[in-house]
Amino acid sequence: MEDSVDQRFLPRYKTTHVSCLYPEILALIFRYLDVKDKGRVARVCSAWRDAAYHKSVWRGVEAKLHLRSSNPYLFQSLVRRGIRRVQVLSLDPHPTQKHIRETGRHLRDVIIGVPGLASLNLSGCYNVTDESLKHAFVQECHSLTHLNLSLCKQITDNSLGDIAKCLSNLEVLELGGCSYITNMGLFLVAWGFKRLKHLDLRSCSLISNQGIACLAGQSSKQQQKDGTPYLEYLGLQDCQKLSDEALRYVGLGLPSLKSINLSFCASITDSGLKYLARMPGLKEINLRSCDNISDIGIAYLAEGGSRITHLDVSFCDKIGDQALIHISQGLFTLRSLSCSACQISDDGIYKIARTLHELDTLNIGQCERVTDRGLQIISEHLTNLSCIDLYGCNRITTVGLERIMKLPRLAVLNLGLWHKHKR
Repeated sequence: MEDSVDQRFLPRYKTTHVSCLYPEILALIFRYLDVKDKGRVARVCSAWRDAAYHKSVWRGVEAKLHLRSSNPYLFQSLVRRGIRRVQVLSLDPHPTQKHIRETGRHLRDVIIGVPGLASLNLSGCYNVTDESLKHAFVQECHSLTHLNLSLCKQITDNSLGDIAKCLSNLEVLELGGCSYITNMGLFLVAWGFKRLKHLDLRSCSLISNQGIACLAGQSSKQQQKDGTPYLEYLGLQDCQKLSDEALRYVGLGLPSLKSINLSFCASITDSGLKYLARMPGLKEINLRSCDNISDIGIAYLAEGGSRITHLDVSFCDKIGDQALIHISQGLFTLRSLSCSACQISDDGIYKIARTLHELDTLNIGQCERVTDRGLQIISEHLTNLSCIDLYGCNRITTVGLERIMKLPRLAVLNLGLWHKHKR
């Protein structure tokens, strides 16, 4: 019979389970989970639930909601977790007058039910109307700084007037695709949103030069104090009624502007770039598919002392090697250059490669005159490149690509069907 061992003399080991961790440690771990998994761990046990509801776990998370009926417990849960950003994915789809009021009430429940609400995203909620927003914004909401109304196609200038009375601290306003917004709406924006920093007016087809004058405080209807002097980003993509006069107003009255998107604004010409060249704080200019921009306009930017870091002139078919020469002689601060489908060649690339040594992004897709020689020049001089687009460059071969792949910082190489991430 084997001798029995006295358990008192055996070493004692204690198995530590993850559930035994302090709540603060669990919360630290849960912060790295995606939103769905954050919700799942809260259902494991009471200890995990308490840790998962710690506000640090949900910092920066945007709640995505379908508002079909009132649910006060939902908002209590959001407040408990410290969630301050909400995206409404859908509202009651019925178009009757009663349901329009119900839509407004549901939105009001969000605004009131989350007292510290900082961001409200209604993008794509097609059944949001002026009346529903009027029912939603019935009291001041000082915490709300971001409002996204993109593709809310039924709203008009009236909504901007109502919202301005309640959101005095608004900093970001997205109105892309709101095709009923007019110059009067921009007058109301300038009147009501004194702290506005970001304004997107993409495809607002009724906006004209006079509306930009209102934003810049240059309208004859305004007092001197009116305007949006703190505006840093202005999105004017596909606003077809704008001309160079709009850029004159921008240069006069938007001194804080850092980025402007003028893509697909067909009436903008080289002359308008003179006004942008005089803005020392302007860092990013998007002129994609502006058909009347040519090498001369780039010369104005280069000679005017512009200190831009990002320039996009893709699909401007009047841009060629001469533009790259101007860039090489004056735009020394460029970090990102996009000139896809432009009339550039290896000779133009040689010019910028000799001077723009800090360039980290170069998009030259569909530039059919670029060959392996151009890629060799890039590999020898633009050693800080991390991203390059060569989609549609049908005169390059594996010889040139092998040179590009040796760039020490290259992370993304786009060849169209082949999108290679360098490891």
